Amino acid sequence: MNVAGAVGHMKDMHFFERTVGEVRYRVVADSVWDAVARRSVARQVVLGPVKAPPAAEDADVRIAGSKSIGDAGALLWVAEQIGLVEHINQACGQVGAEGGPSVGEMVLAVALQRACTPGPKCDLAEFIDGCLPRASCLRADKFTGQAFHRIGTQVTEQSLESAQIAIARAAVQRFELSTDVLAFDTTNFDTYIDTKTPGELARRGHAKSKRGDLRVVGLGVLVSETGHVPLLHRTYPGNSSDQAVLQACLDGLGALHDALDEGEGRNKPAQRTVVRDGGFWSEQLELELEFVGYYSIISLPLSHTSAKQALQAATKRGAMKHLKGALQDVRAARIRTRFGEVDRTLVVVESKELLEGQKRGIQTALRKAKKELEALEARVLKGNISRSRLQERVKQALRREHLAAFVVVEIGGDEKRPSFQWRVDDKLRHRLETTRLGRRVLCTDRHNWSTERIVWAFRGQWKVEELFRRAKGGGVVPWGPSYQWTDSSLRLHTFATVIGLMLVSLTRLALGTDMPTKKMMEQLAGINAALMRYRRQRKGRPITVPVPARIDADQARAVRIFELDRWLPSLSSWIPRRKPKPKNHAKS
Repeated sequence: MNVAGAVGHMKDMHFFERTVGEVRYRVVADSVWDAVARRSVARQVVLGPVKAPPAAEDADVRIAGSKSIGDAGALLWVAEQIGLVEHINQACGQVGAEGGPSVGEMVLAVALQRACTPGPKCDLAEFIDGCLPRASCLRADKFTGQAFHRIGTQVTEQSLESAQIAIARAAVQRFELSTDVLAFDTTNFDTYIDTKTPGELARRGHAKSKRGDLRVVGLGVLVSETGHVPLLHRTYPGNSSDQAVLQACLDGLGALHDALDEGEGRNKPAQRTVVRDGGFWSEQLELELEFVGYYSIISLPLSHTSAKQALQAATKRGAMKHLKGALQDVRAARIRTRFGEVDRTLVVVESKELLEGQKRGIQTALRKAKKELEALEARVLKGNISRSRLQERVKQALRREHLAAFVVVEIGGDEKRPSFQWRVDDKLRHRLETTRLGRRVLCTDRHNWSTERIVWAFRGQWKVEELFRRAKGGGVVPWGPSYQWTDSSLRLHTFATVIGLMLVSLTRLALGTDMPTKKMMEQLAGINAALMRYRRQRKGRPITVPVPARIDADQARAVRIFELDRWLPSLSSWIPRRKPKPKNHAKS
């Protein structure tokens, strides 16, 4: 056996080639610190033969499967750029089973699985074996659901939050993320945990999926202005309020504020703004956000007293004005007011898309309400409904989509013989559409910002919603279905899912593409290698050689950016060579 010199390395992974007999193999190695033995321990994984040996050229050749390279390799490259595993291990300490993966390696492996081939933890080892790029140089069978559960029981919520902040600082520094405006929102995910199973995270609450029969787990995420990158998240019980979640994140927000300043290399603290929707309004919360160093932009509930005041002011002639620049099709009105101890600027924004959506919703709800009201009218004529029951049913029929604002109902008579009349008032409906529908009331303490800047910053809220779509079923990095049942495993599973979302967002930034995220991941997944099995005529084990599939120009660009050819050097042979520029010959 002879060993060639190192042919390249990336971070703590070293690549070299080793000849065994007549076959040359590519090997990746890393080293980890053994705290018990107090020494460094080397680990190696054989990626496969570099090419078929000459003796196998006339052998029987068959395809024995394939291994993915592009999607896992790109995400792994991003993880290496920000030192993901190192930051997690430093924050969580010496966590993990003896001879098994560390918490950082396990989280990275699960994050890759959820982004590339979502599945249960029992399929994790199979996923790792199916990828040429490796998250670590451990054997794949070390990554099991039992190992994940054991690691989850050892990791604390505080250590995971410390890891998040360290990773966010590294991501901001390496990928130059803009963090002046951060969007915050919450969602929840369905679990199928039995009602009698104890736990604090999985609770019945206001499920986004409308499945009231399932226990849900909540997720609050803070996202950067650049690239939908999650910088801080919190897993919380499914029955908690949005306001309580943000309140619980205040300590983490303060630590993140300092970490981002460090990552951006600022000499003085930045002035950052948190954008959120109307479910988070609280005067006390506004004051506490200001205390930890953040400005605020929030969409007030239209039922709020100050929102009503702003909407009334916007109805005055000439109050709504067209904005400038890219928002020239948007109209807005601006006032400044004070309520309680806070001084705020209110901006009433008119959105045509929101108006059309609300009008469609009203039309659908009105059709259903008309059928219900006609049925109630028939029951009144037959005399088989009481007045109290009629009032209850009418209120229920008009409870959605602003119907009570323009459907006029008159209920008279006594308890046993009520009278009932109703009609749709077109004038009231028109007034609703011109003074309230399609309008949001933004509330901010950014008094020195232009109206355009306030509106543009609030529109960044859709980045969190886009991130949640990626985490839902059928998305790029789905949270579920989750087969965890303990709080510690659910928390670590959610942490790994958010890490997967972060890696996908940073991959998109590194690639500099405008294509949809799902299409990007499909294109990266198309960079793979077929396993060609050479069965020789003479005795001996067959040799399986990874052979890269043909790639297009966009995939070749990904190979260069994410250094995918370090996992399979022959991949570079498919990269189209740039044609030399023609020389300009001077005229004689």
